[in-house]
Amino acid sequence: MNAVTISPPPHDVDVVLPCLNEAEALPWVLARIPAGWRAVVVDNGSSDGSAEVARALGATVVHEPRRGFGAACHTGLSAATAGTVCFCDCDASLDPSLLEPFVRDVQTGVADLVLGRRRPQGRGAWPAHARAGNVAVTRMLRRRTGLRLHDLGPLRAARREALLSLELTDRRSGYPLQMVVRAADAGWRVTEHDVPYRPRTGASKVTGTWRGTWQAVRDMSRVLAERPAGAPAGTPGGARGGRRAVR
Repeated sequence: MNAVTISPPPHDVDVVLPCLNEAEALPWVLARIPAGWRAVVVDNGSSDGSAEVARALGATVVHEPRRGFGAACHTGLSAATAGTVCFCDCDASLDPSLLEPFVRDVQTGVADLVLGRRRPQGRGAWPAHARAGNVAVTRMLRRRTGLRLHDLGPLRAARREALLSLELTDRRSGYPLQMVVRAADAGWRVTEHDVPYRPRTGASKVTGTWRGTWQAVRDMSRVLAERPAGAPAGTPGGARGGRRAVR
């Protein structure tokens, strides 16, 4: 009797984890990826063996030599094959198991893009300057799109093909914001879930300093100044058309 080879079922969900020197945090993060989901760790030039640690723990590892949060995220999105793609920081500040209700909302049609609204847990979880920068950007986002969001955190979920259709171009700190802006311009339903936000493991590469926060805000301001897709030439970035969103 011939043996029957059964191919493993395709992953329903890929979790993109941009990674720069996160070897210490990776075991905690990868242990919390829900069963049946695939972790896609995007090594962004680590020098601490992060890629080897991730691979040893069963993650799929891809490499993006161009430094930049957006570059790492988009390489992960391009490498993903699942119908639903999530994003999560790789520094143990956020628990990827919290993405399960995000995915459920996307797959049942409740929302097109789900974001995590960070709720700090303990001292040092969210430095004052980083929080101030986040408040400033969300206010600008509200003026630009009408979305009444409270946070632009990295924990999020959406359908892969839909994300690719947004044709995101930012490869720096503006990538998460550009995703939301272009989703709003496309009429996506955008929602939030509260999530606990822990002190990160290791030093932050972006928001750990005022300079890093300022650079991130500057990148995001440039994104907000973009003309909406399909708008006539000369239309300012703040001009809005009709769009739908769950708030």
